[in-house]
Amino acid sequence: MRALALLAALVLFPGQALAQPLGGEHPLLREVAAGVSADQQRATIQALVGFGTRHTLSDTKSDRRGIGAARRWGASRFQAISRDCGGKLSVVTPSHTVTAARVPTPTEIVDVVAIQRGTTDPNRVIIISGHLDSRVTDVMDVTSDAPGANDDASGVAAVIEAARVLCRYDFKATLVFAALSGEEQSLLGGKVLADYAKAQGWFVEANLNNDIVGNTEGLNGARDNTHVRVFSEGTRTVETEAEAERRRYNGGELDSPSRNLARYMDGLADRYLTNFDVVLVYRTDRYGRGGDQVEMLRAGFPAIRVTEATENYTRQHQNLRTENGVKYGDTIDGVDFAYLAQVTRLNVVTMAALANAPAPPHGVDLAGGVSPDTTLKWTPAPDAAAYRLWWRPTTDPQWRLNRLVPAGGEGVLKGVVIDDYFFGVSAIGADGFESPVVFPTAAGAFPRPAAPAGR
Repeated sequence: MRALALLAALVLFPGQALAQPLGGEHPLLREVAAGVSADQQRATIQALVGFGTRHTLSDTKSDRRGIGAARRWGASRFQAISRDCGGKLSVVTPSHTVTAARVPTPTEIVDVVAIQRGTTDPNRVIIISGHLDSRVTDVMDVTSDAPGANDDASGVAAVIEAARVLCRYDFKATLVFAALSGEEQSLLGGKVLADYAKAQGWFVEANLNNDIVGNTEGLNGARDNTHVRVFSEGTRTVETEAEAERRRYNGGELDSPSRNLARYMDGLADRYLTNFDVVLVYRTDRYGRGGDQVEMLRAGFPAIRVTEATENYTRQHQNLRTENGVKYGDTIDGVDFAYLAQVTRLNVVTMAALANAPAPPHGVDLAGGVSPDTTLKWTPAPDAAAYRLWWRPTTDPQWRLNRLVPAGGEGVLKGVVIDDYFFGVSAIGADGFESPVVFPTAAGAFPRPAAPAGR
């Protein structure tokens, strides 16, 4: 029925410019959002804080303290969730042994990853991640208590809750829930995950990295529980010089796949969340700082960072203490669980929407120089029932105008001059789920599946 409605829209309104961000309304997305539990996330953070410190170089043998206990707890939690949803999750623990500036002796960096295999497009992968490890003021202090309630037990709580909610459903693409280690020691867990994804030959369509997502009170005491920041790179980290030269001439600085993934999340928040909005930050991460999504970007995968709207720096990377009446340290009383649940709803809605939509179009290009019309071309996909052509003035940060076109590999925008706009294409499935917008040429291209290493 959804496919018939799409085709009817194309017949009735073949040339009409619309101003809607995504495909039609999807009850599934409201259902998964409603499934998120703040109480479940509180229990997760209490468990993680209970390990005292989760420093990457801390104890790996104890069952009560240190990063080893936290990793084993995370794996057991994923396994329990899998049992509750019919064994849909496979739990793996990819690792690297590392020596680095913040790792003076060889140390095994272990990620805890749960995989929910897609039903029809299993090599296309949507990842949510957060990091298990914590720290205090001295990044090499492995013994002091480092609760890491917000940085980043909150992100891990989002990951685990996403697994609990989403594994009850079937999705076309594969979902991956990743609790990473070694972030504070220079993004080591992100590198482990990126290398594992490449070794599996995954087409990683999106990495949603959640890092510091539970606080709502700023240093000035003001609270913001209605916004979340989504950071995204403007140009692709893996861009070649030839690709950069074309981009500099024709545009695309604001249209990497990561940037259009962030816009996609923003549109979903507007539609499916109540009194909660995405603040798009056109930057890879906070100024001079980084997160595990950086390693995914270095591997060529679209990735964004999700972070609370208002950070409180007295609660980040601090020894537990009180000075001049100010309480320092990342303790659980600094987490707003209702807010964390909202952030998690944004993640699960995004993952569900991406995993049920067709893959973003590939081979997207455009033509129309010295012409009153613009032509967009792409490689047609068998699971796309229709496509949407998008355009916007070059100074506009958001996609504004669009037209539906039937399934195929080409669409013409009559009377739309190529010189005056930026353009994109999204794919729509028969059930109405829609992909992110793809900007033409390599500047906006999502990666394609690669052969697994050694196969």
